[in-house]
Amino acid sequence: MASCRAGSKLIVPVVLSGGTGSRLWPMSRASFPKQLWSLVSERSMLQETVLRGQAAGFAPPVIVCNEEHRFLIAEQLREVLVEDASIMLEPVGRNSAPAITAAALLVTQTHPDAVLWMMAADADIKKSEALTQAMTKAVQAAEAGRVVTFGMAPTRPETGYGYIEKGAPLPGVDGVFAIKSFREKPAQAVAEEFLKDGNYFWNSGMFVFRADVLLDEMRCYAPQVVESVTAAFEKRKTDLDFIRLDKAAFAQAPDISIDYAIAEKTQVSAVIPADLAGRMLGAGMRYGTSAPKHQTATYCWGMF
Repeated sequence: MASCRAGSKLIVPVVLSGGTGSRLWPMSRASFPKQLWSLVSERSMLQETVLRGQAAGFAPPVIVCNEEHRFLIAEQLREVLVEDASIMLEPVGRNSAPAITAAALLVTQTHPDAVLWMMAADADIKKSEALTQAMTKAVQAAEAGRVVTFGMAPTRPETGYGYIEKGAPLPGVDGVFAIKSFREKPAQAVAEEFLKDGNYFWNSGMFVFRADVLLDEMRCYAPQVVESVTAAFEKRKTDLDFIRLDKAAFAQAPDISIDYAIAEKTQVSAVIPADLAGRMLGAGMRYGTSAPKHQTATYCWGMF
């Protein structure tokens, strides 16, 4: 994997491009999920996500994706001149914890203390300057051993998202806070209280951590994930430009998100409140609120 440093630390974007395409069906579907569509700009959501790391001067990205999408993803990367990515194929879907563990194992082969920036391929972030500022803080906190996520300030009492409750400020980096609690998707009345309180934030799903710290936390709180994914990684094969994980071993990994696996259990979690003006398509979002506006376009407003 090629090296590209921001400051003195290698920062590797890790893009998780899984999913079944069910949230925006029928436009998005298993064979062509929403991250491969041009829903928020003239580029696909995957392309926009990958280019965020390119613009920041970070290392070439690691893409973890469904093996059925490998050629589509490789072609979309070539279209935006990203030709040095590592594309790792999930033989079966096992959620974000096994996926990011596989990426961490790949990166630690050459850079054990590299900082990983984990993000979903379908994140829509509008404020690039705010993201840069938040990432600067996140990398500093990650270098100190924290598992960092970004909290999006809620704009309405949304019941379709999980929330993070902000705790006390952490020493060393301004604007970084301990996480007091993770809250599941709330009832309407509870969501309204969260909005009024001011200490609750939408869970962005993006994380920043050192690769070695992630693996240590996984060994502590989700050892079966590490055991199964390590076995799959050790038996990996290279197929053209793709890294194929062993199917039998990877299938033994628990189907679990990083939130449940470690984020809600670790003692080193942190949150950075950030107004990124972003949103996740699906989960009850209206497509027209994120789609690029054209003078001749017609929009249908409704729930997907």
